[in-house]
Amino acid sequence: MNESIQFLPVLPEIIVSLMACVVLLVDLFLPADNKQPAFVLTIITLVAALVALVAGFGAQPQALYHDAIVVDELASLIKIGVVTSAALVLVYARQYNLDRDLFRGEFFVLVLFGVVGMLVLASANHMITLYMGLELLSLCLYAMIAMQRDSGRASESAMKYFVLGALASGVLLYGMSLLYGISGTLEFGALAEAMRTSDKSALPLVLAVIFIVVGLAFKLGAVPFHMWIPDVYHGSPTSATIYIGSAPKLAAFAMFARLLVSGMDELHMHWGDMLAVLAILSVAIGNIVAIAQTNIKRMLAYSTISHMGFFLFGILAGTDIGYGAALFYVFAYTIMSLGAFGVLLVLSTRGLEVENLDDFKGLNATHPWLALLMLLLMFSMAGVPPTIGFYAKLSVIQALISVDHVWLAVVAVLLAVIGAFYYLRVVKIMYFDAPPESRVLTPQGGAVALLSVNALAVLWLMPFAGMLVQLCQDAVAAL
Repeated sequence: MNESIQFLPVLPEIIVSLMACVVLLVDLFLPADNKQPAFVLTIITLVAALVALVAGFGAQPQALYHDAIVVDELASLIKIGVVTSAALVLVYARQYNLDRDLFRGEFFVLVLFGVVGMLVLASANHMITLYMGLELLSLCLYAMIAMQRDSGRASESAMKYFVLGALASGVLLYGMSLLYGISGTLEFGALAEAMRTSDKSALPLVLAVIFIVVGLAFKLGAVPFHMWIPDVYHGSPTSATIYIGSAPKLAAFAMFARLLVSGMDELHMHWGDMLAVLAILSVAIGNIVAIAQTNIKRMLAYSTISHMGFFLFGILAGTDIGYGAALFYVFAYTIMSLGAFGVLLVLSTRGLEVENLDDFKGLNATHPWLALLMLLLMFSMAGVPPTIGFYAKLSVIQALISVDHVWLAVVAVLLAVIGAFYYLRVVKIMYFDAPPESRVLTPQGGAVALLSVNALAVLWLMPFAGMLVQLCQDAVAAL
């Protein structure tokens, strides 16, 4: 069969795209007070895409559609993480959305089209493909944040994100256009070949690298391009915040891997130094400013900035060990972020938005199981052994040491110790402060069960951590 008309390798994208349209149509015929069929259809769609991905995992890597996309182990791994994360987000957010009139077909459709954008990003082998996936995801996130139309805070967050996102897209596009002018190609493999023979100190090439790294840093939320993250996390409905804070981080790794590693590896001397500065600033400012936060969503936003700094430490190492450690770190962070925001969603009831640290006072006295799950997640985010967060940080630090960036490893460790303070403060509040009042909580059976598996994963995945890191390293080796 002609390679340009193969559909099986992109079956997950086809399933999710088609079913997003189906859900949109089905939603038109459902009464306003019963959107359950649309929800079930969305979950079935994600499960079907996951089955297709698992069935095709390990297949021979191939470039399709005139090299516009590539289907390889890295793409499959990231897509499995994205689809699983989206399904968990929907389950965790179900009751929260019902209580706030957000349990609507539009939410499900935005989640599905956002997933399509991330799937496209994971397989991008061409600058236009990467940009299409990025913008599809971004547009869905803008709309999802603004779904609470009666909330001024949500509208403000969506507008800030939209303006800064448009600016970041413009900067990224300008960098891509410079690269295209220099190399004459938009495809990453051909770009890598062109970079091998180019004058690496030429001013246009250096400018192209600067614009691309700045554009990617904006999208990732690295300091000093982080100003949108705290406001967006705080102003969004928690059901949107958990989506923004989980699966898109996997897509962000795909962006860095495809564009910087696959296409511009020869320019590592330029972008590696830039990422070092971004990483140090992100971990430092993220951890220090998080200490001053009283709103847990803003605290987790600054925590995200610091975690993305650690992710950049892995990328700047510039080796398979570093890229594998960065990928493993992003997967570990996604698990922890889903769990932490999942606890917020389960605790929030109609008329009660759990988002301040004071809301966690005495949680162990009223809901000991949820307090234990939150404790494990906070320990893992802080990098306390024997959790997966500790091993993820250790893998990144080992990658830095392996390329003689010992001073960066020391800085990373010191800043991680500072960051442990605000995570442990949450534990102190839950276990040692008196509850302000009795809480009315009606946990959803399915959501709490899944949340328990999710949170306990930071422990039960530890015996397999070495194997998972190796899997990540094997996935990025082809780059």
